[in-house]
Amino acid sequence: MSNIDKHVPIALILLLITAWIWPLASTATETEDEFRVVVTIKPLHSILSGLMLGLGEPELLIDDAQLPHQFIPSPEQWQRMQQADLLFWVGPELESSLAESVEQMDKSTEIIELLSHSGLKVLPSRHQKQQRDPHFWLDNRNLMIMLDDLTLLLQQMDTKRTHIYERNRQTVLARLARIDREYEYGYRGMKAGLGIQYHDTLQYFEQAYALKVLDHLSGSPTQPADAKGLLRMRERITSGEAVCLLSERGFPNKHLALLTEESDINHGILNSFGIGLSPGPDLYFELMAHNTDEIKRCLNADMVQAGKARSAAQQDKLVAAEGIGKGTFLLTDHLGRLVTDETMLGKFAIVYFGYTYCPDICPTSLQIVFQALNELGDNAARFQPYFITIDPQRDSVAVMKKYVEYYDERLIGVTGSEAMIERVAAQFKARFERVDEASDDPDLYLMDHTASLYLLDPSGRFINKFAHGISPLELAAKLNELIE
Repeated sequence: MSNIDKHVPIALILLLITAWIWPLASTATETEDEFRVVVTIKPLHSILSGLMLGLGEPELLIDDAQLPHQFIPSPEQWQRMQQADLLFWVGPELESSLAESVEQMDKSTEIIELLSHSGLKVLPSRHQKQQRDPHFWLDNRNLMIMLDDLTLLLQQMDTKRTHIYERNRQTVLARLARIDREYEYGYRGMKAGLGIQYHDTLQYFEQAYALKVLDHLSGSPTQPADAKGLLRMRERITSGEAVCLLSERGFPNKHLALLTEESDINHGILNSFGIGLSPGPDLYFELMAHNTDEIKRCLNADMVQAGKARSAAQQDKLVAAEGIGKGTFLLTDHLGRLVTDETMLGKFAIVYFGYTYCPDICPTSLQIVFQALNELGDNAARFQPYFITIDPQRDSVAVMKKYVEYYDERLIGVTGSEAMIERVAAQFKARFERVDEASDDPDLYLMDHTASLYLLDPSGRFINKFAHGISPLELAAKLNELIE
């Protein structure tokens, strides 16, 4: 390994890559040595397999024989690690027994700790203080964020095949975007039931797609369940509060029978590590499809509607992220003034799609935006937040005006005709759907919708998309990077 610290984020590695990596890349390609990439776990191996399609298969280090939490490399596996040009692992919070081996690696292998990637949304563990939750790949947007850096790193180390890596990047990005479209609103408004989880693996999935999990028994397979937690979970089941218990395939769950006996609770088995699935480019997408179907079945969701959401996502024309926000439109702000693609130029635009009757997600998202702007001080004037309704039937100019006055005078509320709202939402790849309540009142309904924040630069070019659940401080840091 080079003198770069093993746990340095990918972004910093890329800044230094010319000085340290270029000679290595040149030697590898000029002498036609095999470019060897080793990846520890199946989901991430799947993404790297997609990026390397047609160029060779990355080597999978941890198969189904051991859980990552307990993995110790055999002599043969240790040799494979030493011979690799690149070694990708998640980090000590997941492959804890591998950490010592990583520390002992020599300088010939570049080691990338993915959990330290500076652009990722990394959540703290809910069970072990001072540690990170390692299951970041269950928010597929994290992989979309990471994809460019992974591609660039491979291109810099394997310079003769950069065009193939770029082609593969576009294919993987399109597949990830399809998942995002399917899940963006698929879990919002799901009121069929509430679930509990044996092992806490879904925190990223919960935050990304507004899925509510009531409780968790254990933080990881190596963390034993305590009696207090068992009693608490058992009470949630016997009282009928929870209709679904989710466990993980391959994880120890010796108390499962105690929790489920003499109850009719649904039991769903997740497969967040792809156990039993064939390694390769398709594995990540197979495990995500399995998990989402298992969660919905366990929660007694409408599987017909779930199938329609998946079908619609698969049939949508795939558009690269560079096309987001492009196109002309004509809307009206909360003061009756015109809002067009041209009037939005001149400042960084923070665009959010929501509606004034939204009970929780919209207010939370707007609060995060203004708390972040407050962190920027005078620099906040360089950003303009927009709240574009996806419910123009109820959100008139007058309604939007009252709503804006309630929040912050810096906000521009935007409404318009249903056709124009649909057009603008399509330009941003934002999805929404009406959900009728069981009521005789036709005006009593909810809207399932994209809850992300879109950031455009002063020329109208799309910069980034921030998932629901980002903290105000994290958002402020991202915005501040643009103006430093």
